[in-house]
Parts: sequence; structure tokens; C-alpha cells
Amino acid sequence: MKAVMALSIKQLQNDFLTLEQIKASRAIMGIDTQLVKDGTYFIVECNGAVAGCGGWSFRATLFGGDHSTELRDPAHLDPETDPARVRAMYTHPDFIRRGIGKRVLAACEADAAKAGFAKVELMATLAGQPLYEACGYHPIEPTEAIVGGVSIPLLRMGKSIRR
Repeated sequence: MKAVMALSIKQLQNDFLTLEQIKASRAIMGIDTQLVKDGTYFIVECNGAVAGCGGWSFRATLFGGDHSTELRDPAHLDPETDPARVRAMYTHPDFIRRGIGKRVLAACEADAAKAGFAKVELMATLAGQPLYEACGYHPIEPTEAIVGGVSIPLLRMGKSIRR
């Protein structure tokens, strides 16, 4: 998974971020093993290779990997009032535009709905925004992460999953 994440960050952000921003984004992107421990992380394989991965969370952390401790909040969300979080979505560059991201999102949404959540939110990179829009997510607010003085543009997005 870590190799897929590294390739995804390095290659799929090229059309949206400068090299400096891509390098800085590694400080806020990456694996969140809490999702794995919580049993809310999914991996899609194609012929034995990891094609993509992503998960959802019932915790307050909106984005960030294990190494971005300042972004982490392990508090549990209330499904009655809070949106679940879609987190750590990555597609291997060799598997983009094949529906991998849509499959992972659908699994996350179905699982979060089963857990009682009516809404989901995520923090989108500019590279991920088109996928999320195609899957029915709407912009909530543009924002940025500042890493070592470098601004990384992000977009908070959400979607209703009540069926």
C-alpha cells in the first residue's frame, strides 16, 4: 500500500501541483493505520497487484497519515449529527480511469451508511476532485495545508449517503 501511495502522490499530482508542493504534500498524505485497525480500509487488487485503496472513518480526523500527528483527532463521531470521513484514497497510476476509485468510494459509503451515517466528508486534493465530483460530492470549502511554508491547495467536499 505504501508504494501505491507514494506513486500516486508523485505521479497523479503532476498536472495540479508544483514539484515543491508535491514534495511538501508527502508530509500530510499517506497511510493511516488507524483505518486498518478499525476495519474500515479497503484494497482493490487486479491480478495480484494493489490497484487502489481507501477507507472511511468514524473518527474526527479529516485527513493526514500516521506521520502527520498534528492533524489527528481520534474522537468518535456521532452518526446522528456528524458526517463520516472518507480517507486515504489512492489509485496506482497504472490503474487510473478504470473505476477503482469509484469502487472504493462505493464500499466506503455503503459501510458508513450501514454504521448509521447519513453523510460523508473528505478532503480532496486537486487531482482527486474530478473523481469525487463524478461520484456526487459537492464542494464545502476550499482550504490549504501549509507545510514548511509551502501551500498545498485542498477542497473539503461532502455527500449525503442516506438511502
